[in-house]
Formats: sequence, C-alpha cells, structure tokens
Amino acid sequence: MTPMKSALSLPDRIIAAFDSLPEQLGQAARYILDNPNDVALLSMREQARRAGVKPWTMTRLARRLGYAGYEDIREESAAALRRAALGFSGRAGAQAAREEGGGEDGLMTDIAQIVGNGVTRLAEPATMKELAAAAALISGARRVYCLGLRAGYPVAAQFAYLMSFLDDRAILLGRGAGTDLDAMRHAGAEDVLFAISAAPYTGATIETARYAARRGVPVLALTDSPVSPLAAIASRSVIVSTDSPSFVHTMTPALAAVEILASLVVARGGAKALEAIAATEEQLAQLNIHLYAPQRTQP
Repeated sequence: MTPMKSALSLPDRIIAAFDSLPEQLGQAARYILDNPNDVALLSMREQARRAGVKPWTMTRLARRLGYAGYEDIREESAAALRRAALGFSGRAGAQAAREEGGGEDGLMTDIAQIVGNGVTRLAEPATMKELAAAAALISGARRVYCLGLRAGYPVAAQFAYLMSFLDDRAILLGRGAGTDLDAMRHAGAEDVLFAISAAPYTGATIETARYAARRGVPVLALTDSPVSPLAAIASRSVIVSTDSPSFVHTMTPALAAVEILASLVVARGGAKALEAIAATEEQLAQLNIHLYAPQRTQP
C-alpha cells in the first residue's frame, strides 16, 4: 500500500507527530529536525549513527510520517536546500575541516564559522517572523518575567538589562537564593514569561514555564528546537542554533536574538522609547555608572 501524500512539509509532519513517536523514532525525528543539512548531504547510515539509532529506524520513521521510504525525506530536504539559500554550505565545510583535523587553528576556525552561521540563520524569514511576533507580544505586556538558568542565565540577564533602558517592565528571575522565582505568583494574563533553555534543558525553567501556562500567563520561548520541552509549553517560540564543535553548546545566537528582540521593541515604542533611553543614559552618566572619555581642555 502506497503511503498517502501529505501537503505538510517535513518539519511540520515531525512536529505534528512528535509527541506520539516511540523513543527511538523520536530521537531520529529530532535529529532530522535539528540537522536539515545533514539529511540532504549525508547517507542514511551516517545520519543514523549521528542520531544514535539503527539505520532501519530512519526507514520506520519515514513510513510513520507518510513517506514511502527514507530516500523521499532526503530528496525533500535536498530540494529545500536548493530552493532557499540557507547558508548551510559554510557549516558543512567547517564540519569537513574539523573531521580532517586542523589543530588549534582549525578548531578556532570551526567554532567561529559554525557559531557565525547560527547567528546568520536569525535572518531566515521564518525566524524573523517569530522575532517580530515575539516583539509584539512583549511590547503589549504589563510585565516581562525573564527566566534563563545555567547557560541561559546570561541571555535572560542581557535582555532584562536592555529592557531596563526603557522602563521597569522586565523582571529578571533566577538570580539566586531560590526565592526570586516567587515573583511569578503575581503574574497574570497581561504579562509574559520569556523563558530561555536549550538541551540539556534545565528542569526548573521547564517547570516554571508549565506553572505560568497553567495560570494563563503567555509563555515566550527562546530554545533550540521546535520539539524542545519548552517549545511544547510556549504560545510562541523563537528557535536558535546551539551547534558548536566546542565541548559545550553555544548560546551566542541566543544572545544575538535577544539583542534583535530588544531593538524591535524599541522600534515599536517610537519616540517615547527613544526619550526613555535618553533619560536613562543621562541618569547613568550623572551617577558615574557610565564613564565617558573626558573632554580635552585647551591649554
């Protein structure tokens, strides 16, 4: 029996089916979703090895998603790469260089190229659409509770800091002592929880997001996959790459994303936002918090 054709794209099929997939199929599905360039460029056996599953798992997944076989998935992925210049060639080249081995210089080049590609992918149309929607959500919120723990903390802190130039809406959670998550008890439907987490996900972030969602608080996620546990809770998600040859994943694209997001919020605020920034800068200068180069006096 020939599988029925579906109008859904491969990523949409995976997202729709993900919660119902058995563990091994889910592991393979996430690999495909997070590594579209590998799907198009590598053999099925190599993809299975990198996903940590058996080759036949890839075939079973293809049929579960409505394809005749895994080759159909590879062909669809290759066609998507041809249709859109997604910038994967630089990343593929960096992977090849790393596999050949280039010493310290090669490692530094690999990290810079792959992390840079992650930042560049923020300019893809789908990501820009989500960033614009996230900015609209934040601009209309009474309070923005910013939560990122462990590797996500600097990202949340950067966003809260940038927002502080505008007003006092941004509340940074997770600063220590285990009590500042209590601020969420005051959150309601007029607020937003902006939660940041990437694999391996921090349990407290996921649990706080679930708590917020149960209370009717909109959850905005900044995460690494549309099938991450945080994305499953959120009403909106911005997906960023965390790929890196380093021993840890990178949060650099996430930092770039929140800087873009803050800029969009300022743009939406117009003249009022610019006035607020100017007033903040003047106060910081008066308090000697921001030091500027002294003016040279005439002899």
